[in-house]
Amino acid sequence: MAGIMKKRTDKDVEGVNASLEDTEPVTGDPAPGESGPAEEPASHEGPSPEPASTGDTGPRPESVVEALLMAADAPLPGAKIAEILGTGTAADVRKHVEALNEDYERRGAAFRVESIAKGYQVLTLPLFDRWISKLRKVRAESRLSAAALETLAVIAYKQPVMRADIEAVRGVAAGDILLRLREMRLIKIVGRAEEVGRPLLYGTTNTFLDVFGLGSLKDLPPIDADQPDAVPKLRVAREANGDGVEPPKTD
Repeated sequence: MAGIMKKRTDKDVEGVNASLEDTEPVTGDPAPGESGPAEEPASHEGPSPEPASTGDTGPRPESVVEALLMAADAPLPGAKIAEILGTGTAADVRKHVEALNEDYERRGAAFRVESIAKGYQVLTLPLFDRWISKLRKVRAESRLSAAALETLAVIAYKQPVMRADIEAVRGVAAGDILLRLREMRLIKIVGRAEEVGRPLLYGTTNTFLDVFGLGSLKDLPPIDADQPDAVPKLRVAREANGDGVEPPKTD
């Protein structure tokens, strides 16, 4: 019985070996109709690839010229614009300006780029002066406070006048207001008084006449004969724009 058991075992082993020899290797290609082992996902380690170039060459020269003119508070010469632009000449800038104006006209814009004071500046069309004047008047009245208007009236009627006299009429210090009025080019120093310390004398300017719509100081409202020390109130005719104005030199 023991011999039979051993013989059967040997045959079984031989059959198993034969079966293993007929089997395809596991690591080989899968048989038709069978799926192979799942692929490992690609590794994401390392630097990401650079994004592809979009081919963007930046804004058009006309747009840059437009931006410069919109940002400037004074006329810009064509040569200066070309220098900032980094390409072209003043003649090229003129072509850009012409292209801009053609576009503005086509769109019905309320402004144009005008040649003024040997440069270019964006200006509104005369058609809109009526509304712009109203805006300027409102802005001027808000910029010139009641104290500033009162101080300006004292100077206008009593010029040339010292700061001490202005403060005597108003009853308050006038240093800061005088500085602001000088920055706005509404008053100026016209001399020095022949008194101890040689104090400064203040007077009005041509800008003052323009802002208040006066041809000359003779056009100021008359002083009330019953109140000779009282100063009439001034009414603004157009905007007194102090933006972009260089402060006057100190004496």
